[in-house]
Amino acid sequence: MHNGDVEDGSAPTEPTDTGHDARSTRPISSGTRVGAVREPGTGTGARRPPTIDEVARLAGVGRGTASRVVNGSPQVSPATRAAVQRAVETLGYVPNRAARSLVTRRTDTVALVVSEPGDRVFGEPYFGAIVRGVGQRLSGSPFQLLLMMAGTDRERAHVADYLTEQHVDGVLLLSLHAPDDLAATLDARGVPTVCGSRVVGSEPRCVVDVDNRAGGRAAAVHLLDRGRRRLAVLTGPQDMLSGRERLAGAREALAAAGLDHEGLVVAFGDYSEDSGERAMRDVLSLGPAPDAVFAASDLMAVGALRVLREAGMRVPDDVALVGFDDSPVCRHTDPALTSVHQPVEEMGRVMADLLIATIAGEPVPSRTVLPARVVVRTSA
Repeated sequence: MHNGDVEDGSAPTEPTDTGHDARSTRPISSGTRVGAVREPGTGTGARRPPTIDEVARLAGVGRGTASRVVNGSPQVSPATRAAVQRAVETLGYVPNRAARSLVTRRTDTVALVVSEPGDRVFGEPYFGAIVRGVGQRLSGSPFQLLLMMAGTDRERAHVADYLTEQHVDGVLLLSLHAPDDLAATLDARGVPTVCGSRVVGSEPRCVVDVDNRAGGRAAAVHLLDRGRRRLAVLTGPQDMLSGRERLAGAREALAAAGLDHEGLVVAFGDYSEDSGERAMRDVLSLGPAPDAVFAASDLMAVGALRVLREAGMRVPDDVALVGFDDSPVCRHTDPALTSVHQPVEEMGRVMADLLIATIAGEPVPSRTVLPARVVVRTSA
């Protein structure tokens, strides 16, 4: 092997006929008809698998370059990557994972760990969009994706043990709640890790985040610009920085308008639809109804919309409503939901790119922040 390139695990050549049965030392009688031993591809119906050298020749590149593409290295030009991938498809080349593992000491597996129970992971659009983004990037690499959920202390302990025993090459962490120290544990043990959002009380080495504070500020400004003055914020969980930052941004907009305390009601939820219902009921029970509601997630906004209708309040005539996520549900509510767009699939793609680069030993930024913006529909 040269320069860490992966050798093909081709089957060894079969022994030649020496006049003895290959299964014993008993001589073969002269009258026994023995089929000749043939090399693969010479009429037996078997075909020798293509090699990395053949891929390189067909793509018009060196063996090392072809190997880098197959191994998922980002240090290859897009044109070269495309040429090698076409050659791989044309020849039907399949890398020998066992041989690659011996050379690279890698498992070719990365884990996406979500610190939420399974019903939320599979039931909320946000997590599906992240998985799509991650999958899009990993599809052009040798890595397989392992999805793990860590919604309880016991599950988190199991995940931490599993991920630090060389079962995976790297980890993507999502939806971390304080005081979860999984990111710090993995960083301390040298496991390549990328976090989707900052973590309360911790500073992970590599974070991809949305500008939640700017998003919360933009939502409140949008409502204020429409003449609304009694604002309710149905905020997200305060053990997550996203929940804190969206509320802080809304407060900043109100302070700039001279309405920091006057006309602001805050109720707490956890981004789920049920929590949006509960938070909206809490707001209505506190006194005069607001003329605007900013919900920290689209699902919370859907729950709030249901409660407002039950109370006989019209959206947007009586109450303007803005969500956060710009998920597909926004187009199916009545009225269609104005929402703060966060590029969730892009976030998944960036997280995967940074993890692949980290596994390869390349420098990556400690924090990447993606923009948020208001998408106006008819609810506000």
